[in-house]
Amino acid sequence: MPELVTSCDEFSGLECAAMAESCPWCNAPRAGGPICPRCGANYAKAELIRAHGRAPEAVKPVPVAAVIVGAEDTAVDDPRLEWKLSIAALPAALLLAWLFHLLTPGLQRILFGMPVHELGHAITAWLCGYFAVPTLWKTLVPESRGVVAPLVLVGLIGYGMFRAYLAEKPGYIALLGAVLLVQACGTLLVSEVTAEMLFTFGGDGMGMVLAAALMASFFFGYQKSLRWGFLIIGAAAFVDMFATWFTALWNVDVIPFGENEGSGLSDPMKLLEEHGWRTATMVRRYVAVGVGALAALAMVYTWGVRRAWRKALEAG
Repeated sequence: MPELVTSCDEFSGLECAAMAESCPWCNAPRAGGPICPRCGANYAKAELIRAHGRAPEAVKPVPVAAVIVGAEDTAVDDPRLEWKLSIAALPAALLLAWLFHLLTPGLQRILFGMPVHELGHAITAWLCGYFAVPTLWKTLVPESRGVVAPLVLVGLIGYGMFRAYLAEKPGYIALLGAVLLVQACGTLLVSEVTAEMLFTFGGDGMGMVLAAALMASFFFGYQKSLRWGFLIIGAAAFVDMFATWFTALWNVDVIPFGENEGSGLSDPMKLLEEHGWRTATMVRRYVAVGVGALAALAMVYTWGVRRAWRKALEAG
């Protein structure tokens, strides 16, 4: 094996320069690539061995999926810009969504409102122990509860709590624990008739909660590209659903009574005829859910702006 060159201290400057252009392991002239064609040594590793006696072990990257990211983990390149975005992004998204609703409410409903609406049906059904499949215009829900779907949901929530425990995120543990409690009550204590009423109401009811959660996620840690998409989808979907019920406070003609093509009675019609709700009661309940979701969103917004402001001050 060729002798390893360990130092050039005993040579002149010209000789050291020539050595720097040669392989640290066999002293052959360096080729263009990272590997010496004569002895097969990696130039970088050979340099480290010559300087330190060994090459450091490579650090294995931590898979992204193995980490639960919280708001305190979010790294930003420009804290001052992040503070300005935190102030402006949410109000701007809601304003644009409201203008979109005024110009083309039907298009807003198709692109943003309906997917979130149907997911609202499905989430409510899942929390009540039903297997549900949301589609664009209808959520498929069986007539009775099953056993597999509740157990799968319990397993997913439990797994999320375990991951949050490993990541030392007690806030996420508490949130998932609350969801687990809601699922237990909805599955074990609520009758099937009441459950059907709940997931019928959950289209716009849970849909507004979900839309507000999508907007609130702007202030938490995740991929930067997703935060803007979630914000836009959430704002457009929320305005689509809330505007209908807020307007219904003085104009009940905007309520979509009647039948949906291919899927039977509309949700308001089911609540009216099958579950005995009065129109005024229905409107007040939807508006109350929407206002509550907005209030929770306002608290997250205030917290997010203050946090971004503190980060900007720390950055100077």
